Amino acid sequence: MTNRTRAGIQVSLLLTAAACLGGAAYAQTDLSGEWRVVRSEDNFHNPYNGDTGGLPLNEAGYRRSDTWDASIQSLPEWQCRPHSGAYITRGPSALKIWKEVDPVSRETVAFHTEWLRSIDNPIWMDGRPHPSEHAPHTWAGFSTGEWVGDILKVTTTHVKEDYIRRNGPPQSDRITMTEYLILRSVGNEDYLSWTKVVYDPDYLTEPLIRTTEYIRRPHDQVPPYPCTVVTEVDRPRGYVPSWFPGENPHLGEYEEHLGIPAEAARQGAISMYPEFRAMIRENGWEARRLDEATPTFEAQQNRPASGAR
Repeated sequence: MTNRTRAGIQVSLLLTAAACLGGAAYAQTDLSGEWRVVRSEDNFHNPYNGDTGGLPLNEAGYRRSDTWDASIQSLPEWQCRPHSGAYITRGPSALKIWKEVDPVSRETVAFHTEWLRSIDNPIWMDGRPHPSEHAPHTWAGFSTGEWVGDILKVTTTHVKEDYIRRNGPPQSDRITMTEYLILRSVGNEDYLSWTKVVYDPDYLTEPLIRTTEYIRRPHDQVPPYPCTVVTEVDRPRGYVPSWFPGENPHLGEYEEHLGIPAEAARQGAISMYPEFRAMIRENGWEARRLDEATPTFEAQQNRPASGAR
């Protein structure tokens, strides 16, 4: 079984399980509302430098990731830059969804989505085609949606280059994404599961599958983001923070603080799967005792940021 086939099976199983969990689902329903993100691995602390675990990066992806310097976020060109469509659901921001309705037919033209550090991201429901491959790319990309049973399936193209984790692992502007929005009820609460399957011919060896959970909170509101560009650091004109290959002194943080064997830190796609643990044992890769290596939650919160704002 190929990795791509296995990834496809995983998506199918994930969608089946999500549709069955927690009670009733809603066929072609209204996803509008204010949604608070449920805390998860990418949105409650800053990832360590060199933390590429669970990402199916190829060699080009690792090399690009190694050049990352988080102080690039202080450049004027970066200070108010939105997150791309491939990453935005992994951040800590709440989500707002509202419907655009045709005033005559009363049919849904689009679902509009917006996060704190983003712009309006419409999901077009009116059957319009995707633009030419030569059309301009945007941070959100161009998205179209269709109902598959109770699940809203979204296809996204034309996304600008960005990162897929906020410590530098890259995403090219040739990615395509298949996304699934699943609304379900657990007790008296509504949950929205947003699964993204990212395909990147430049930096990934196979699809990257990640799911973010949201809970409906009707009294919440995504606040304004009145970003103002200022001079945060006095630098020579034209300087761009980055590291040359082999010179980034921070790449060992991931292994050092979490007790990850150095040989296991850059194994690409296999690190996404359960059998990776057996692979570590079979190869005799050694790690420090986790109780000696893993910092406390408080220590993780207080350490210097290595990622995006």
